[in-house]
Amino acid sequence: MTALPPHRPSGQSRAAAPDGLPIPGRFAHLHPDDGACLMEAAALLATGRFTDSPAGTHPALAALARAVNDSVGDATRLALWPLAAELADARPPGRAYAPLLVGTVVDAAREARPASRRLARHGRACRRRAERLAGARAGGLPERVVDLLWWRGPGRRHLEHALRVLCAAPDADQRLSRLLRQAVAEARDGEVRARARVVVDPSG
Repeated sequence: MTALPPHRPSGQSRAAAPDGLPIPGRFAHLHPDDGACLMEAAALLATGRFTDSPAGTHPALAALARAVNDSVGDATRLALWPLAAELADARPPGRAYAPLLVGTVVDAAREARPASRRLARHGRACRRRAERLAGARAGGLPERVVDLLWWRGPGRRHLEHALRVLCAAPDADQRLSRLLRQAVAEARDGEVRARARVVVDPSG
């Protein structure tokens, strides 16, 4: 993802990591001894592997978490660290999730820049795609390819532009922190509701 503007110093550096996790840090790391980003911490909790793209986290949500982690100050990053446990298992089913999430980020950016026509167009595009895919679960190879092309093309561009707008806001840390917390809570809730819809026939 495109590098975001450097965070404003918060006066706190190399804070102690909670729960024995590596020290929170910006960007990717080669080894836990060097620290970890939020998604690397989530991967360690989920599988013990050190990666910033764990299989248990939806790629769009992981991209948002990495961007927020790299953009906020040290104190805010440390406050977000408990989200690693929830991110480790946050992969809502259905093809509409990615455009819904990107649309949520775009909407948050529009609160910071309400007159932006570009953000308005991006928001409408995300809503239209989410509406078309509502209720559609992951399909075969053609559907996966289409979704991947959207995510690597307009979806990622919309997300990056919205995040740049949010990073430019005077209260960027607060906006980004609130956005990520909301996104994680909604992803977890969507996964729980999806699991609840699975009916097990007691007769076997």
